Amino acid sequence: MSRIGKKPVAIPDGVQVNVAAGAINVEGKLGKLSYQFRPEIKVGLSDDGKSVVCTRDTDDRAIRAYHGLTRALINNMIAGVSQGYEKRLEIQGVGYLAAIQDNTLQLRVGFANEVQKTIPQGLDVKCPDQTHVVIRGTNKQQVGQFAAEVRAVRKPEPYKGKGIRYEGEQVRRKAGKTAT
Repeated sequence: MSRIGKKPVAIPDGVQVNVAAGAINVEGKLGKLSYQFRPEIKVGLSDDGKSVVCTRDTDDRAIRAYHGLTRALINNMIAGVSQGYEKRLEIQGVGYLAAIQDNTLQLRVGFANEVQKTIPQGLDVKCPDQTHVVIRGTNKQQVGQFAAEVRAVRKPEPYKGKGIRYEGEQVRRKAGKTAT
């Protein structure tokens, strides 16, 4: 039995969960999320209605993997609509900066032109100052994906450390050339 899959997912106060026709809908104070789960996995509410339980019929390797995956995704959905997810990025480099214009994140990171990233629907992106970007949302995968796309515009380089990095990320530095 999957260790992750067999754990029930607790439903906090203020979160409503509906399971119907192969889909689970989660609604909380921060928004709504839904997920279409695989037919091999059975998802239901516990008898008291305070937790979500995932079960499976067979012990095939792929179905065991889907069992744990489904439970983890439901847990992420419940956490997303109750608390939300956040990624923080910092920009380091002389003249490197970020700004938000309408629904676009503008990055000036050492290229000839500004890089423009359209902010996906469902995400809240803020720039508290020109060298920090805060990405918030209810969908964990969407928040992480957008943060990774922004970081990929100019990854931190190992010689001077310039670029876009996650807040608190350690960049391994190289020595570079030395005088002879």
